[in-house]
Amino acid sequence: MKAILIGATGLVGKSLLEQLLADSSIEHVKVLARRATGITHPRLSQSIVNFDQLPDDNMFDGYDVLFSCLGTTVKIAKTRAAQYNVDFHMQYRVAELACQSGVKNYVLLSSYGADTQSAVFYSRMKGELDTAVKKLKFEKISIIRPSVLGGSRESLRIGETLLIGVLRVLSLIPWMRKYRPIDGRCVASAMINAARENQGGYHIYELEDVFRLIK
Repeated sequence: MKAILIGATGLVGKSLLEQLLADSSIEHVKVLARRATGITHPRLSQSIVNFDQLPDDNMFDGYDVLFSCLGTTVKIAKTRAAQYNVDFHMQYRVAELACQSGVKNYVLLSSYGADTQSAVFYSRMKGELDTAVKKLKFEKISIIRPSVLGGSRESLRIGETLLIGVLRVLSLIPWMRKYRPIDGRCVASAMINAARENQGGYHIYELEDVFRLIK
């Protein structure tokens, strides 16, 4: 399998890149990024790109699967419009070009609660992307919707850290267990396993489905 990855510098993307490179069955990994990952490997190539102006060339030719983990926050992007450009428009454009170039398999990191009708901006944005990519003619689309992500980030997110602590306690209640936080490394493993599952078509993996994929 030859894989393309976007979002390789994020929490899940970093782990995904490490796991893909550690897997000898992965023939090659190409990273498209706004900045270098700092990683070198004989089966890795990297292209620094402007996602707002992607060329319609052959950068996707010959690849089997696209892993999409690109994303930002309102705090970093400064405005909701700027965040929407990264989380929706950039990811959709990459998926569209990959599909047109013959990539058959698409795995998208989404979020729990993604819903086009949600009153929450972030959840609505994620739901809109999940729905939009369904119209693309990939042979297989896997949408991964994990709970709150745990793991080491470049910047501290106090609110998220507190939420993870609360959810860890609440997950002791049986009916709340499905909301338990999940480590970014586990989500990366789930994405790889989703790509390897045999059935084609459009699949959404909700909370417990993501934990099943890890196993």
